[in-house]
Amino acid sequence: MEKVIITIARQYGSGGKTIGETLARDLGINCYDRELMRMASDESGIAEGLFGKADERLKNSPLLRITKNVYKGQLIPPESDEFTSNDNLFNYQAKVIRQLAEAESCVIIGRCADYVLKEYDHVISVFVHGSHDFCMKRAKERLGYGSDKEVEKYIAKTDKYRADYYHYYTGHEWFDARNYDLCLDSSKLGYERCVDEIISYMKVRFP
Repeated sequence: MEKVIITIARQYGSGGKTIGETLARDLGINCYDRELMRMASDESGIAEGLFGKADERLKNSPLLRITKNVYKGQLIPPESDEFTSNDNLFNYQAKVIRQLAEAESCVIIGRCADYVLKEYDHVISVFVHGSHDFCMKRAKERLGYGSDKEVEKYIAKTDKYRADYYHYYTGHEWFDARNYDLCLDSSKLGYERCVDEIISYMKVRFP
């Protein structure tokens, strides 16, 4: 198989991460998700804990919803006061994503990887979504607590954060199908069929 990167964006509860992990296992390649923070920490020398804290800060920041800082590939130098800023922490994660794309075939979950790698020819971008009832059922299984109203609120909050995060760093709308090569409804296809469809697309795209 020629080198190929599959990026997966996903609604909460749609099973996008499970699909990505299954796809990676079937193809015999690595799947990267939160490991990117550890790798970005190693690359930058910035404590790994700051990457997780940045996510939490962004979730509670009104600036994420009303402004944007579209990623252009730049890095802020260590001597700057902004070296450990949220934006530079994203920049280092993006640097790791680009390094992975140049080094190996892999699956990358989230982190605006489709946009970070938009200039690369060997990338397939996927968006996984599901019906309300399907995402609710899976979210309940994952969370293990909460009433229907609480779980529904959690899903909405998580998806809004992902959409705001995506818009802030890309300038694009997360739900816009034009940003992706494939949009898959896991509630209709199931996880295994979603994996099959991605592999089928790979064979057509990279014969």
